[in-house]
Amino acid sequence: MAEAVARVVEAGVADEALAILSALADRPPARMDAAAAALVTPDLRRVVEALAAAYYESDDPLVGDEQYDRLFHALAEIEAHFPELREPDSPTARVGGAALERFTKVEHPVPLLSLGNAFSGDDLRAWYARARRGLAGEFVGDEPIPVSVELKIDGLALALTYADGRLVRGATRGNGTVGEDVTAHVRTIRALPLALRGDAPERLEVRGEAYMSRRTWERVNEELVAAGERPMANPRNGAAGSMRQLDPSVTARRRLDFLAYGIGYADGGAPAPAGQSATLDWLADLRFPVLPSSSHPPLRALFDGSDGDPIDRAIAFSETWAEARDGLDFEIDGVVIKVDGVEHQRRLGAISNAPRWAVAYKFPGREATTRLLEIGHSVGRTGVIKPMAILEPVEVGGVMIKRATLHNRDYILGRDIRAGDLVVVKRAGDVIPAVVMPVVDARVGDLPEYVEPARCPICGGELVRDGADLRHLSNVCTGVLKRLMEHFAARSAMDINGLGEMVAAQLVDAGAIKDFPDIYALTMESLLQLEGFGEKRAENLLAGIEESKGRPLRRLVYALGIPHVGATVAELLVDHFPTLDAIAVAGEPELEEIRGVGPEIAASVVEWFASEENRATVEGLRAAGVNATRLADEEPVIAPADSEIAGRVFVLTGTLPTLTREEAAELIVRAGARVSGSVSRATDYVLAGEAAGSKLEKARDLGVAVIDESELRRLVGAAH
Repeated sequence: MAEAVARVVEAGVADEALAILSALADRPPARMDAAAAALVTPDLRRVVEALAAAYYESDDPLVGDEQYDRLFHALAEIEAHFPELREPDSPTARVGGAALERFTKVEHPVPLLSLGNAFSGDDLRAWYARARRGLAGEFVGDEPIPVSVELKIDGLALALTYADGRLVRGATRGNGTVGEDVTAHVRTIRALPLALRGDAPERLEVRGEAYMSRRTWERVNEELVAAGERPMANPRNGAAGSMRQLDPSVTARRRLDFLAYGIGYADGGAPAPAGQSATLDWLADLRFPVLPSSSHPPLRALFDGSDGDPIDRAIAFSETWAEARDGLDFEIDGVVIKVDGVEHQRRLGAISNAPRWAVAYKFPGREATTRLLEIGHSVGRTGVIKPMAILEPVEVGGVMIKRATLHNRDYILGRDIRAGDLVVVKRAGDVIPAVVMPVVDARVGDLPEYVEPARCPICGGELVRDGADLRHLSNVCTGVLKRLMEHFAARSAMDINGLGEMVAAQLVDAGAIKDFPDIYALTMESLLQLEGFGEKRAENLLAGIEESKGRPLRRLVYALGIPHVGATVAELLVDHFPTLDAIAVAGEPELEEIRGVGPEIAASVVEWFASEENRATVEGLRAAGVNATRLADEEPVIAPADSEIAGRVFVLTGTLPTLTREEAAELIVRAGARVSGSVSRATDYVLAGEAAGSKLEKARDLGVAVIDESELRRLVGAAH
């Protein structure tokens, strides 16, 4: 490992960190002897120190959170195995970062400690067992220790001091003992009470997390990119950077939020409650925003053993939110589990930088830093050419990532992303990973700016501009054909068993299929000529093709790949027209009479069927025996007429966190609203995602409500 590190001593810190991580994968601390550990520790310590400074003091992370955690814990593990290598000023003995020189220093009367981390259910059970041993005599045998659990907000820790019920000081965590005085900045957070209600102590320190919501982060990033400035890597850095602005008015414009998670001390007047869960309820009564316990699923809870083992319940709570976190409008990076009783917390005490009575269950990281090897391009079934990041493989949230989306030209140029950069890659849920931003400080040399392709990278065909995208003019490009055939055969469309992505590409490359009807002309003889096809495999594919002829009409309409016609819109069309011929001859006014079908969808349907090539496709499918009539058992779609958004007009722009544009349109239509392609005064909502373009600007000019995916889900949820 020492040799691997030595090869990059002249490189930047981010490169060193990645090299050390690679070496650690081959030889983890548990397999090191004293000599190897002694060689590695100085470089590892220096890299961890530099990464911590970038994260805590500059709000400019150089690697992903999970990558930093792995380096930090490797250092801690080496120091535990070889105590003689531990230094008094090691990063493992510190809390957060140093207070910045430009702010007045504030000494915390009670230190703000960090939390120890757990990464599995077994880690949590081990922590619970240690707490039980530390409280020996209080809890005997299997008697449960009540624990309080709450989501771990990924923001900036603050300590707020109130005297006689009024806010007198706000301070950052700093190094845990000394922080920065940010009182003027704290006063700009509208969620925070400047004066408390109820019977508050004479002097009270409330602790919590300042954070930036996802929608605010997206808005601020758009403004930064438009102004030619670097965007923020993530909402956490957005919150930290906003709080550390010299001008509090900048902080005010960023619209930070706050959630209280506990108290440092309470002197005089009414005593604070004796438990963590009760303390949060008490803080809510004093007017502080806290995580609700009454939501579904709850954002915090108390497990006292009355309905199962507390630590098992805490683990289940954590695992639920590891899956559900994308539904929140703020970032969480884990769950905090605390021994609930305040007196028990005092008895357990703390080690040098973390309490023994609390632990953070950390979720798998969803961001990582890696090298952008090149910018390639993919061709979609509608002919759109999308830039694609070809990456040095990196693990993000347990998945090895080699490719990631770059959205479009404006996104790349606005963030100054260049081939050869170290880049931050983010993966949320099952969504295609995306490149968030480059690590500009790690850029070496004069890397060339991105240049769009002049022609299709697959067939060399002509391209035209379509907003922020490039679109293919031809339907005969093999790249387009492969995506179209794959979509036609998909389970949600014609559901042709055996005709997946690889087989569709193989058939197109062999020239066996050039249009949908060609699928139904395949024979045993033609299939046996393809590599990997034996009689049994060919028989199964032909059987799947034959079976697909009887699919419901709504499946066929969706399978045709008409732009803006997803599965739900296809159902709406079939509800109103009994045959494919009837849909084909319908005019735009007739189509727009259907609830949920707006002008953009209507125009797209008319344009598709006006094409001679597409009409020939339909005739070919009919001649092959594919059903083109509404079946008796096709259930109609009933769009709610009395929902909150029934009849409203939505316009979609940008890339959403977890939904495709078609999936978002499906949700909107199912709720009884319509989707339009252009913003006007008749537009009710603009649903904006990453890399939103001119439609977002026009919406703001007209005063149209702009929402994000989480707000859409709320509106749609309210409609059902």
